Amino acid sequence: CHLSGLWRNELGSLMEIREVNDAGEFSGEYLTAVTATSNCIRRSPLKGAQHEMKHRGQPTFGFTVNWAKFSNSTTVFVGQCFVDDKRKETLKTMWLLRQEVGSPEDGWSATWWVAGPRWPR
Repeated sequence: CHLSGLWRNELGSLMEIREVNDAGEFSGEYLTAVTATSNCIRRSPLKGAQHEMKHRGQPTFGFTVNWAKFSNSTTVFVGQCFVDDKRKETLKTMWLLRQEVGSPEDGWSATWWVAGPRWPR
């Protein structure tokens, strides 16, 4: 399974992952199709790491997206890349988003988590 390339998820978001280096590190850009803000959506940088691929064809990975270009939040994704019998690659992810709030007391409403979406290639 190769993370590098262009991915589109079930919701229509686009993610481009540049080449994964020998240490498993990668960067790229994320263009979300969904947002809680009324601001114009912009491409946002992502940085991540993939688990060592030796002897593993379906690696785990994680990455962070900084939405600073249009929002006051950050999202972290974790997932695994799966390859089916026909060699089709799919990323299965979960994410956690944290919005900026004014005080610790407001923190309970500042974090969202979602199981999904899928990213078929």
